Amino acid sequence: MRTCAMPETPTRWGSLLAFVVTAFIGAVALLGAVAWGATPEETIAGGARRVVKLYGAGGVRGLEAYQTGILVSPQGHIVTVLSTVLDSDAIDCVLDDGRRYPATLLGADPRRELAVLSIAGEDLPCYELPALDEAAPAQAGAAVGRVSPGTRVFALSNLFGVAVGDERVSAQHGVISGTVPLEARRGAHEAPYRGNVYILDCTTSNPGSAGGALIDWRGRLVGMLGKELRATATGVWLNYALPVDEVARGYRSVLGAGVDATLATPEPDGLPYDLALLGIVLVPDLLDKTPPFVESIRDGSVAAGAGLRADDLLVAVNGRSVASRSAVQQRLAALADGDPVQVTVIRDGGIVECDLGPKPRAGGKP
Repeated sequence: MRTCAMPETPTRWGSLLAFVVTAFIGAVALLGAVAWGATPEETIAGGARRVVKLYGAGGVRGLEAYQTGILVSPQGHIVTVLSTVLDSDAIDCVLDDGRRYPATLLGADPRRELAVLSIAGEDLPCYELPALDEAAPAQAGAAVGRVSPGTRVFALSNLFGVAVGDERVSAQHGVISGTVPLEARRGAHEAPYRGNVYILDCTTSNPGSAGGALIDWRGRLVGMLGKELRATATGVWLNYALPVDEVARGYRSVLGAGVDATLATPEPDGLPYDLALLGIVLVPDLLDKTPPFVESIRDGSVAAGAGLRADDLLVAVNGRSVASRSAVQQRLAALADGDPVQVTVIRDGGIVECDLGPKPRAGGKP
């Protein structure tokens, strides 16, 4: 009996084609890595030299005293997240090689919850933030520096505070799963930033990770790791990063406004103003610079008439930025009785101006 070979099936040819394509892509990726002169270990090491470990306030239950920052200028400017760790007059910064510097808080962008620190360094290894067209709306430049879903990345941070000296920060390998608007909460309060963030498939929602660097396989900075937040819709912890173009906008907005004295020193004279005279109740101070979230508004008060609401985040008084409860009180104390009072708040990701009318006379020490 004669036998004959069966013709190749389409499935077999498809499998062979898939194997060839996969091998080709892997070879291209390998050649690309070689062309850029970096193995994953070298990429991580290069990135780690531009990441710092920060130590400040905290150390009590649920409030870690450490986080991470990113060097963005040879002179020692550092971007990180705005958090309770920075609520201290003494912030300690440790570089990859173990050198230690005292850090100064230059200012903050409350909308992006981004802070800028400075250390007295020279010729420090750093990432260069992308140049942006600040004259154009943020939406028009939203694609600047963005990377697409599926991009392989490394997350570099001092998670769990395990790197205390010249030990290298921890590295996690992952993929950018998508780019979505941030809708998240911290406790009872909505996160003020509602722009797009990168969602990651690695677990970066850890103590100490906030402010870390997200880099691609070439070692380029693509984002900054966000703080621990839960998704508003599901309540699950989010692993996300603020894209580098938003980091650049926040950094330049802080430098453009100059050093915010309210973050460093109080007004020279005058007692803190009693916010109860306006009908405003802020979230109690856990530390010196707790963000000025509105806890409640008293019915029939000046603030209620002006449209202030619970969960509003105060960011300015009469056009001057404030980043803490004490800053709000000192800023109001500096106004004369009867002066107009206008506050700027972030509500549901947008900016809202509220006119409170003339400043009520203080009846004495609050």
